[in-house]
Amino acid sequence: MKISGNTVLITGGGSGIGMALAERFLETDNNVIIVGRREEKLKEAKERFPQLHYRVCDVSKESNRISLCEWAVSEFPDLNILINNAGIQQRINLLKPQQDWDYYQKEISINVGGPIHLTMLLLPHLMKKENAAILNVSSGLSITPGAWVPIYSATKAALHSFTRSLRLQLEDTNVNVIEVLPPAVNTDLGGVGLHTFGAPLDDFANSVFSEIREGKNEIGYGDSKKRLRATRDEIDEGMMQAWKGFLNRNPDFKE
Repeated sequence: MKISGNTVLITGGGSGIGMALAERFLETDNNVIIVGRREEKLKEAKERFPQLHYRVCDVSKESNRISLCEWAVSEFPDLNILINNAGIQQRINLLKPQQDWDYYQKEISINVGGPIHLTMLLLPHLMKKENAAILNVSSGLSITPGAWVPIYSATKAALHSFTRSLRLQLEDTNVNVIEVLPPAVNTDLGGVGLHTFGAPLDDFANSVFSEIREGKNEIGYGDSKKRLRATRDEIDEGMMQAWKGFLNRNPDFKE
């Protein structure tokens, strides 16, 4: 993938991994548009980096996705890179659900419906561009599920599967398909303070951007990089150990 001179659209770009990637694309001479649900976060990002463009959009909603793509293609006809990064993570005790279905459905809509639909909406445009790319941010939990975040893990497994299929379908086109599989990263995903044990955000983003520059199309970091080539037995063992570790740290989860 060409690393500079692009026009890049990043969902969930107002904070966390999305903002870190936006910053690095700006540093390498790209035009960057960030998208998010919370305008205050987008404005804060714009204050830090005045050259950013932004659009308020809830990617869980079909009408918002359609409007976003129509606006992006009209306002930024050179758009050639889509980064599907927006996502939410919810800890759920399946034995004692506390919310109505809409609460759980939103995680599916944002994490799976959003990136798949945005990809399908923008693909006809991207196929007309040289050096086009779609980058999907899935998760190490797409390979080794976290039982405490069962819907999140399932959505990221779905995105991982979709990305692999998309890569094959586009193998004879000009559109490069990249997947980033983060481990736990120190962001506010799932709630403030839940991932302070995770990889430092800047270290993670620097590593990812370096591998994008090298032309890698499946990018892990630390533990998630190891999972990409793990055996089934290693995956099963890792899932069980992670579950036990979570319960030790959160003994009230099953109550």
